[in-house]
Amino acid sequence: MTDYFEVHARDGAARIGELRLSDSVTTPAVVDDVLADAGSLWAAERELPDGSDDVLTVLPHRSLPAGSADEVRESFSVAYPDVDFPSAAVVTADTADDFGADAYILSDAQGFDGHARAFRDNVIEAKENLPADTALMLSGVATPRNVSLLVYAGVDLVDEKLARARGLEGFYLTSDGEYFLEDLDELPCACEACRKPASEFTRADAADHNANALCAELARVRRRVRDGRLRDYVEGQARHDQWLTALFRRFDQQYSFMEQRVPVIRDSELTAASEESIDRVEIQRFADRVTKRYRNRFDNPLVLLPCSAKKPYSESQSHRQFQEAVQYRAHMVSMTSPIGVVPQELELTYPAQHYDSVVTGDWSEDEKSFVSEVLRRYLERNDYPRIIAHVPPGAYTDIVERVAGDLDLDVEFTVSEHPTTTESIGNLMRTLDDEPKFTREEREHNVVKALADYQLGPDAGDALFSDVALEMTSRYPKLQVWNDAGVQLATMVPQYGVLSFTLEGAKVWRDSDAPTKTVEIDGFVPHGSVLAPGVVDADADIRPGDEVVVEGPKAFAIGRAEMGGRELVESTRGIGVEIRHVEER
Repeated sequence: MTDYFEVHARDGAARIGELRLSDSVTTPAVVDDVLADAGSLWAAERELPDGSDDVLTVLPHRSLPAGSADEVRESFSVAYPDVDFPSAAVVTADTADDFGADAYILSDAQGFDGHARAFRDNVIEAKENLPADTALMLSGVATPRNVSLLVYAGVDLVDEKLARARGLEGFYLTSDGEYFLEDLDELPCACEACRKPASEFTRADAADHNANALCAELARVRRRVRDGRLRDYVEGQARHDQWLTALFRRFDQQYSFMEQRVPVIRDSELTAASEESIDRVEIQRFADRVTKRYRNRFDNPLVLLPCSAKKPYSESQSHRQFQEAVQYRAHMVSMTSPIGVVPQELELTYPAQHYDSVVTGDWSEDEKSFVSEVLRRYLERNDYPRIIAHVPPGAYTDIVERVAGDLDLDVEFTVSEHPTTTESIGNLMRTLDDEPKFTREEREHNVVKALADYQLGPDAGDALFSDVALEMTSRYPKLQVWNDAGVQLATMVPQYGVLSFTLEGAKVWRDSDAPTKTVEIDGFVPHGSVLAPGVVDADADIRPGDEVVVEGPKAFAIGRAEMGGRELVESTRGIGVEIRHVEER
């Protein structure tokens, strides 16, 4: 249990927190000025310090180097006492446990600094073993160049030791590299330490500058976390050092660790500007849900379309032309890198309307392979009477032909030179001449069911709404779902492309066969939010941003999770669920 650290915002494993000292510290942060070390037990026995609310006290400890044998770790383990002041315990990844501290320092961090696999494995093991609501600190490893990756991996606290040491060794550090002082003709910084000619700049000045640069980089990182866009920054930042690139890729390989921490919805832009963008949790999760949860409910042909720069696609000039040609006679699905395939019902669902990619007209083989695989999985799950590809020559056509050959499918191509030429649009219209139209009502019902599938699980749309006479009010994309008794069940949220349930809708969800995400609370009636200490239990598959049912002895409610399932159960501080509607029992 922590009394002096609280998480306020999350962006994957990265967090904005508060170290609750007399003068609070916003994390991730450099903490040299507020860290008090009670001393090593290797040198002598240590009295338990009195502690103070002014500082984070490192309890008497025994640090062990990387690679220490298990029997050594066990023999020299420390039994940390419960204290009533802000405290930190020194641990290794495999000896990490809940010792009642507010922060935990990995003693062997310098041993795996520079080794991507070891760094990843140690940080993940530590994060899995430590309480979710405590701070993780690495000492002696942070520089302006690597600290964004440290925070991305889940590190909350660092110190200036390495940055200052490099300065005293004659190195000038920046967010993208380091320089010998002798090689600098001018100082590429305007911090206080750099306000002098390069000829007068000393190693002591370099140490001060390096510390300033580290703090400045952390401020930049905190802003990125608040905006939900740290990943965009890290994709570029990782390029400045080979081991950082390797580390970045290693964390992408740990999908389960990152996925449980990445929100399912947010309204910030997702910038897809590198090959690694395909490996983002948001991209992989969308592709996985489209190919495992989503099910096409139209009986009409499939029309495959290229994406558009404007989002959502239906508001772009090109897609308006496609819609006029199709005239509700086919199911439109867009192909795009790096998302994969986007059925028309999910065009608003995060991240389909939130991404922006680099448009050159040239696709890499990785992009082709990814979109091909998603399209293949999509077509294996969904049958169509006909498949029409209204896509431009080049990568799009290559992908469709590749998948059609793998699955032995017949595909009709309708584009001549470009999808929006008069000839191409005419070809698309004539190809659909004999096809019946579906109604706007059918489309709206299918949108609602598709969103339920995507959010909750396979066939959730039918489980929720098959026995309900759906009535729609308002127009797409602001659909409201009502039953035949005039009771509203849900609303479509255009900002995120998801369903938001009412209390009655939550009851339908709870009583249906659709997978339910439930947070169990103690005996109180929540108003506005449920704080983490009030959570008794929560489904492990809850992710930040998920729609959740909240149940307790005195209340039934519906809301949106602010934490993942594990964090909801383990945390002793912070908002767990934002409540939308509540009913007292």
